[in-house]
Amino acid sequence: MPHYGRTTQSFFSMRSMGAATLLFATACAVAQTTSPARHVHFTVQAPTNLAAPISGRLLIFLKAGTGEKTVDVNQLSPASTWVGAREVQGWSAGASVDVDPDAEGIASPGPFAAIPAGDYEVQAVLDVDHTYNYKGRQPEDWVSTVVALPHWTPGEGAEPVIQLSAHAEANPQQAAMLATAKGQTGPGVAQVEEFQSTLLTKFWGRPVSIKAWVIFPSGYAEHTTERYPTVYFTHGFGGTLDNILGRGLAVHERMKAGTMPPMFWIMLDESCPQGTHEFADSVNNGPWGAALTTEFIPYLEHKYRMDGKAAGRFLNGHSSGGWATLQLQINYPKIFGGTWSTSPDSSDFHDFTGPDLYAANANVYRKPDGSAWPIMRMDGKVMATLEQYTKMEQALGPYGGQIASFEWVFSPKGDGGAPKQMFNRVTGDVDAAVVSYWHDHYDLAHIVESNWPGLKGNLTGRIHLFVGTADTFYLDGAAHKLEAVLTRLGGEPHFTYLPGRTHFDLYGVGKDPMGLFDQISLEMYAVARPNAHWKARVAAVP
Repeated sequence: MPHYGRTTQSFFSMRSMGAATLLFATACAVAQTTSPARHVHFTVQAPTNLAAPISGRLLIFLKAGTGEKTVDVNQLSPASTWVGAREVQGWSAGASVDVDPDAEGIASPGPFAAIPAGDYEVQAVLDVDHTYNYKGRQPEDWVSTVVALPHWTPGEGAEPVIQLSAHAEANPQQAAMLATAKGQTGPGVAQVEEFQSTLLTKFWGRPVSIKAWVIFPSGYAEHTTERYPTVYFTHGFGGTLDNILGRGLAVHERMKAGTMPPMFWIMLDESCPQGTHEFADSVNNGPWGAALTTEFIPYLEHKYRMDGKAAGRFLNGHSSGGWATLQLQINYPKIFGGTWSTSPDSSDFHDFTGPDLYAANANVYRKPDGSAWPIMRMDGKVMATLEQYTKMEQALGPYGGQIASFEWVFSPKGDGGAPKQMFNRVTGDVDAAVVSYWHDHYDLAHIVESNWPGLKGNLTGRIHLFVGTADTFYLDGAAHKLEAVLTRLGGEPHFTYLPGRTHFDLYGVGKDPMGLFDQISLEMYAVARPNAHWKARVAAVP
């Protein structure tokens, strides 16, 4: 889910995040309840060396403390950084603009005027391409240095002046890792495929491609007549074609070492400007499921020595990718021989990471007793609420974030062309009409139950799901509900709840952070080659 379905870059390609102190989170909560009495202005100056005017979303990041080189949001603690914003157009070299987050109505987690006095640091960023919600700072964005605000009282004294002075720096560690990974690609190991889809191109009125890394089975070049099963894997929220490569190469190494059987792994990129399209057929994002199954898969099977039948096509994905693979198995049951989905986003909207979207007077911010709905937990403690997370995304921009991404997949199209919002961003009140559309088209438990007579023959025993009992985003709740539906229908589900595991350490077995891949691949291979009795050549990491 949100990353909710979002994953860590060290494992599933999500920006790295730390945790804020409880004291500061409490101060933020208090600040949200205080009535603003002052206006807080920040004067931001455009770079002086511009060759041409620039435009984008001007973001202000403010945080308590001193000595930081970067001030940014913390996805696991959205109340720890204040975010303000305004859109700027045709901004010329050296020109100044005034940013008043409270007046703009873009202030997270609450009014800037209600921030308690103290030592703070502030930094400005111009998000040129409006991609901050998904990708964070990119090299084309402009940033300022961090400006110290010692003994600062909001609205008093001189306005802070911030100068945009340089482009954002690429993360050198990530750049080095990507360069190393691409250096390991080549024949028989990994090859990129960018296939222009006729269906998606027609939908968008411009060329749109499906992108993936093809990871070859070990021994593919030597065994020139052998055909292989194929696994279609896709990442969680925050993943891209680039950062999924490392995962694919690690899978290839495991096949080469003999801990995983030889199969093709197609590392699918499901990112898009709206967030993740999750290979769903959507009125907003387009027919991604149809394009994958009727165009891309036939293209791959014609080009490579793949089994080319349902018993040799499998699905595996994590988080938002977990939901993507669940829906592909359910909506295209004759194409795939089974899904092994891990920590999928909510598959039953009676539990949308907690809130029951179908309840009378449903609200995603507040429980019936008035307490806040949490969205993230760690070590048994709530790290963020759904309201805090949503308001952070709104400040960063109404595009590309996890919450908005759900609506781009699940919602009907609004009058202005954008999807209808499932809930009111100010109050948290759910729009029952929009939820009704979600229910009919994307509630996977409902789809299975209402279409079971036609699905039974191709779904029974084919849905495998793994989730931790301490999932960071509470996604184990919806998994239990889907399992109950499948069990009642006689669908023979294979659901595994790993004790104490979170969203980010689910695949670990012993000291091996990828050990679950071995189990999953062995189960797939047994379906594709029931008489092969393949055994690992080497023992897994203990």
